[in-house]
Amino acid sequence: MTILTADLNFSLPFTNPVIIFSVVLFIILFAPLLFNKIKVPHIIGLILAGMIIGPYGFNLLSRDSSIVLFGTVGLLYIMFLAGLEIDIEEFKKNSLKSFLLGIYAFIIPITLGFLVSYYFLGYPLLTSILLGSTFASHTLVTYPIVSKYGLTNNRSVAITIGATMVTDILTLLVLAVIVGMSQGTVNAAFWIKLSISVVVASAIIIFVFPLIAHWFFKNISDGISQFTFVLAMVFTGGVLAAVAGIEAIIGAFLAGLALTRFIPHNSALMNRISFVGNAILSLSFGWRGNVSKC
Repeated sequence: MTILTADLNFSLPFTNPVIIFSVVLFIILFAPLLFNKIKVPHIIGLILAGMIIGPYGFNLLSRDSSIVLFGTVGLLYIMFLAGLEIDIEEFKKNSLKSFLLGIYAFIIPITLGFLVSYYFLGYPLLTSILLGSTFASHTLVTYPIVSKYGLTNNRSVAITIGATMVTDILTLLVLAVIVGMSQGTVNAAFWIKLSISVVVASAIIIFVFPLIAHWFFKNISDGISQFTFVLAMVFTGGVLAAVAGIEAIIGAFLAGLALTRFIPHNSALMNRISFVGNAILSLSFGWRGNVSKC
């Protein structure tokens, strides 16, 4: 009891975990009800609520609190859900279209952003390239809405999801190169190491994860254990991607692709996975969106 009440003060931002969790739960409860009244999907309401309570909103929650962890979890979880709900066969059929759309969605924004930054704003070369890459980067933040309306197997959705991953991978590679150039470490060894590590990490997620999942789901039938296993795979994929030198969200997405055939869309496990992502983590994802700007 002493531990819980030792820092019980109501000055902003809140730091006490009891107050923080209470605020989060009340927002999860009332934000969807409020936004449904004005015909806004509840997932958008939760994300906006997360932005409002974040550092660039009313700054209700300390950025040193565990909500930062949940924000990172929320981002990876949404990417995982996108990969998990993709129809693999449809994805394979549209892979070329996804690649071409992703290339266009990367080249055009980064080129325009670079030209404006370098020639009109007068920024240095590396700064202009980095700013241009921010115009090309985007996420699947609205994916839960598409999923809610049962459009995940639509061809245009499958193409867009694949294109988003292509664009984000290229953008994150630009970021890695810019960081390396600023530190003077971009050389032949850098490219060899990055290429090999990315290939190895992707191969482990795509080929080894399904083998582990097949054994686990065949031998373990407990629902809680299965859900915990899925979470472990998501963040193991994120760790492998981070170790390889790319963003963890790529690993989470690949983990979703690797596990999709083991988790039926109408199963109890899928319901648990969707509930956690749509009802709980979206709020902290919105909060994290502000933190990332700090």
